Amino acid sequence: MSLTPWEQLGAIAATSIVVMALLWFVQKRSGDAGVVDVGWSYLLGAAAVFASVSGDGSLVYRILIATLVGVWSIRLGTHILVDRVLSGAEDGRYTMLRDKVGDRIQTVLFAFYQFQAVLVPVLALPYVLAASTDRPTLAWTAYAGASLWVIAIIGEWIADRQLKAFKKDPDSKGKTCRRGLWNYSRHPNYFFEWFTWVGYALIAAQADLWLLAWIAPALMLVLILFVTGIPPTEARAVKSRGDDYREYQRSTSAFVPWPRNTPPFAGRSKEHAS
Repeated sequence: MSLTPWEQLGAIAATSIVVMALLWFVQKRSGDAGVVDVGWSYLLGAAAVFASVSGDGSLVYRILIATLVGVWSIRLGTHILVDRVLSGAEDGRYTMLRDKVGDRIQTVLFAFYQFQAVLVPVLALPYVLAASTDRPTLAWTAYAGASLWVIAIIGEWIADRQLKAFKKDPDSKGKTCRRGLWNYSRHPNYFFEWFTWVGYALIAAQADLWLLAWIAPALMLVLILFVTGIPPTEARAVKSRGDDYREYQRSTSAFVPWPRNTPPFAGRSKEHAS
């Protein structure tokens, strides 16, 4: 039996709240809060598959959104799991948070995990709307969204590979990666990650409530630029690399890849954020 988009979002929200509560217990025992990022990635993939299976839209749209988000989810979630959670060292963002809040850390982390749970149904809006699209064939917007998604996934994969290779270099200790895409953006991985969300919104462009699909990329942009993305990452970078990273901030775009020393977004309003 097909579900309405609102019923789908309700089920996704309830599931996310329970899963994130369980993951909070996992991190309490393991001492690594980074598991929230793995859970968030996999939950979004599961949300897309659920929306596609329970949606009443045309099969071609349901298959497209489930496939793209599923691949994205597995790639990102597994990358975070292997590269960060199983690496033996907790992500520096959470280490800094522990130092900042002290004994209140478990209360703060529980609230943070539940915040991530609430984000899942909001970010799943493009999936649900795409799965409700009744157009029998893919529109040009769907092709455009899928093409943009492919470019974004490739760009993010390249950025991750370049950073990983840099970190393995013994001479990189205390230095900032300026290889490849990182020479043109301080956060090319975030830039391409955001473009995948633009792709999802385009795929949902033929749905009745298509405007709601743009909430997801808009919210992701705010989170990346001002909340959980660039600010804490740069705070940690300045603390660990000092003047080398400050010079990188002055000469390199924070988000949009751009030629060095002429970036549109290189200035830093604060030492720890861009």
